[in-house]
Amino acid sequence: MNRKLIFFILLVWVPYLTVFAQNATEYTWWNPAQNQFPVIEGQAWPKEVQHPYDRLPAQAEKSVRSAVWNLSHNAAGLLIRFRASTDQIVVRYTVNGPHALPHMPATGVSGVDLYAVTSDGDWRWCTGKYSFKDTLEYRFTNLEPNDQYHQKGREYRLYLPLYNSVNWLEIGVPKGASFTPLPTRIEKPIVVYGTSIAQGACASRPGMAWTAILGRKLDRPIINLGFSGNGRLEKEIVQLLPGIDAKLYVLDCLPNLVATVGIPSDEIKNRIIESVKTLRQKRPGTPVLLVEHAGYTDGSLNATRRKLYSDANDIMRSAFTQLKTEGINQIYLLPKTAINLDMDDMVDGTHPTDLGMQHYADGYEKSIRTILNEPTGLYSTTKPCTQFRDAAIYDWETRHRDMVALTKAKPPRLIFLGNSITHYWGGQPQAPISRGSDSWNAVLEPLGAQNFGYGWDRIENVLWRVYHDELDGYAAAQVIIMIGTNNLQLNSDTDIIEGLKFLVGAIKVRQPTADILLLGILPRRDGEPRVMEINKGIAQASGQLNVTFADPGTVFLNADGKINESFFGDGLHPNAEGYQKLLSKLTPYLKPIEQSQKQKR
Repeated sequence: MNRKLIFFILLVWVPYLTVFAQNATEYTWWNPAQNQFPVIEGQAWPKEVQHPYDRLPAQAEKSVRSAVWNLSHNAAGLLIRFRASTDQIVVRYTVNGPHALPHMPATGVSGVDLYAVTSDGDWRWCTGKYSFKDTLEYRFTNLEPNDQYHQKGREYRLYLPLYNSVNWLEIGVPKGASFTPLPTRIEKPIVVYGTSIAQGACASRPGMAWTAILGRKLDRPIINLGFSGNGRLEKEIVQLLPGIDAKLYVLDCLPNLVATVGIPSDEIKNRIIESVKTLRQKRPGTPVLLVEHAGYTDGSLNATRRKLYSDANDIMRSAFTQLKTEGINQIYLLPKTAINLDMDDMVDGTHPTDLGMQHYADGYEKSIRTILNEPTGLYSTTKPCTQFRDAAIYDWETRHRDMVALTKAKPPRLIFLGNSITHYWGGQPQAPISRGSDSWNAVLEPLGAQNFGYGWDRIENVLWRVYHDELDGYAAAQVIIMIGTNNLQLNSDTDIIEGLKFLVGAIKVRQPTADILLLGILPRRDGEPRVMEINKGIAQASGQLNVTFADPGTVFLNADGKINESFFGDGLHPNAEGYQKLLSKLTPYLKPIEQSQKQKR
């Protein structure tokens, strides 16, 4: 190349390189392992691990087989939650093992996977450009920093590698972008003890492991104790499980207990029975789900393979029958037919593809929702979800944490479920806005009421809260429901009424002795005729549900059917005088404290 050409290239490109260098993004980096509070979710023993991203406590090294111990360093099932308002997120980290396996891609073995949760509680997947070198890197770019409601960003969940051990990891955002680590969730986890399939083989990326899919479907923490080839219901692992305060234990080990493993059938049956008895002895109230072998997708043509899983399932059914005969309750069986794998659901006839993982998760979800009494319906109002719409005023998740803590410290007598109209009335947990505290303190506080109102909540958000412990562990005298006005913009009257019926059913399961008072939606500016009509439907539904109905909002109407604006600040939220007016109409329906209860208080 002649000198003139070299000079020309430099002349043309140097200015561009200079501009690029000047515009290079500067990042702020965060290391989850060094955070001041726990943020690595999916660990059952976060304070007892040897390395930050391990799955078993350090003490287990002395008791479990070396194969199990080595696999426990894999980060399967671990995730990190954070909130950010940024158009780009970078993740860099190192791992110990090979990046890929012969039957599983590097993106599943060693990759990370990023999901976002919108302010309406909807899931979004984020595509990332990745580089697998000594330091692995994922770059997620062109992200919309915020939803339509505010400039506070959104929640992200980063799933960690399924089949590799993470040495260190950092998450970076452009300098100046908002970034908030989120603590591990307070809900009891679902604990899964299983095989390579539970660990995640052969998902294309961590978020497609069936345990991860199930975690998103149920919106619950999952503890993944899947050990590739080594999930064998061994007592050394089973004895660790009761140390986890779980919502549900799942035992899915049959794929590692087929005849080719060399464990006698009597021993397999004994392991199943003893595992359940160990859990039942130490955690008598926690349900246990036993899972049949889901089969091999070549089983219809290969009689030898078909016999392997058929025999294993015969053993499982025999053990389950014996346990039930002995009077052991709170145990359930997920049959092969419930998972219902098709011929295209596996990579090698044994390990699921992403399609197979989805079928696993679907089968599990249906069973677990029945066990936990957390059904979903056909309407959007019957599908529980979180929200982050009112972030400029308060933090929805923090209020949920405070609510659960307060119910444990001081169980409420009256539960007042609602949206911002209730939230900003008064009472505890204290809200950032209080417009009617005088009336609340005068009447509702002495009755033992707790304010379960959340600004911007819809019916489906209240359903999520009911499913996630806010009504558990105590017996209230009365539950008051005033929800639905935020659904008017999105849902039909039928959607709203069916959602309220669904919500009442969920409340009855958790507060079977409480009286339920279902209130009509309060009238709002320019919406009075529709509210009046829908309240007729809510009244009719209350009769079907055998609960009390009241329509206290009529106190706000003028003779022409329009709201009296003097009782509102914005045509929707009552002012102090409005709350007083509302309470005067509501008081006759509130359950009074009996004399004997007054003496106790």
